[in-house]
Amino acid sequence: MQKTNTRDIPDDDWSSPKGRFNGSSKSLSIALGRDAQSTDLIKRHPFDVEILRIPPGATPYPYHSHSAQWEFYHVISGAGTVRHEAGIEPIETGDAFVFKPGEPHQLINNGDTELLIYVVADNPIGESCHYPDSNKWLVRSPERRMVRGEDDDYYRGEE
Repeated sequence: MQKTNTRDIPDDDWSSPKGRFNGSSKSLSIALGRDAQSTDLIKRHPFDVEILRIPPGATPYPYHSHSAQWEFYHVISGAGTVRHEAGIEPIETGDAFVFKPGEPHQLINNGDTELLIYVVADNPIGESCHYPDSNKWLVRSPERRMVRGEDDDYYRGEE
């Protein structure tokens, strides 16, 4: 059995260049030995668990959807909103929700205290993300790249 304590896991803080997006997380899965780059499911782990901290007034990441990944959220403390396809909905301590592949989402802490959330994701190999607001794609094969493209015919350049 591998064991860790959240007090021993360093915070991974981030902020976008202009500061619009920021937050902090503790990757429990990495602390328990997860190798995110491995294709071996024993080393990769079948799911990833993190504790996400969103300061008051912050949004941790742009509005996005995953091509293959499921994400489960459980609000441990605080309040805020979640943006999704149908609009914006309030969230508070105790709320749990899930986004399946293809469902865009974004968390926003519009409260005056820190928003603390457990996040569980299945992290499938070959995952990509779409960012509807900027029409960009995050592609992770073989390395992480952001791309922007237009609709194209499937066979263009192939025959």
